[in-house]
Amino acid sequence: MKTYFVTGISTDVGKTIASAILVEALNADYWKPIQAGDLNNTDIHKVQRLVTNKKSKFHDSSYLLNTPMSPHAAAEIDGVTISSKTIKAPKTKKNLVIEGAGGLLVPINDSETILDLIKPEYKVIVVSRHYLGSINHTLLTVNLLQSKGFDVALIYSGKAHASTEAIIEKMTQVPIIGRIDEEPYFDKNVVLEYAEKFKETL
Repeated sequence: MKTYFVTGISTDVGKTIASAILVEALNADYWKPIQAGDLNNTDIHKVQRLVTNKKSKFHDSSYLLNTPMSPHAAAEIDGVTISSKTIKAPKTKKNLVIEGAGGLLVPINDSETILDLIKPEYKVIVVSRHYLGSINHTLLTVNLLQSKGFDVALIYSGKAHASTEAIIEKMTQVPIIGRIDEEPYFDKNVVLEYAEKFKETL
């Protein structure tokens, strides 16, 4: 069984939808270590609503913070100090999909970032979405992970952009799991369709 850590090149690039698809494709458990903001409709709630298999378990976050900000800042507002030492991955005999918060170098305290939550044995899946500056953000993210020795793969989110994707693939040489298109909506059926496609490349 494997652990997959889903990170993005920025915020709002499609990590939660990608995570739901991976959970469905792998019949995996899901865990979001740090949830900041939107506590009545967390990413756990969103993924639960999108997954149809009955095998997946949805594990409680280590930190639930009230403000939709960088975890270090949201924690300060709540009077909490986050430490990677207190964030323990749930034990499971199934595959596990872990969803990060924002990008790799989002701070969780004064000295640690989301990167400090990723263990050497995890497979890291980077969600990349095209926008002005996304090539730089994607290369920085992938290169940092590769420099640390992680097994890395990419998922594209949104409309295709041939020149952007060509240079990313040429310069990183990482496998591409697939693309999540701009859909009118995402529901269980749409997620299941993507899960069937992604099974072949996971």
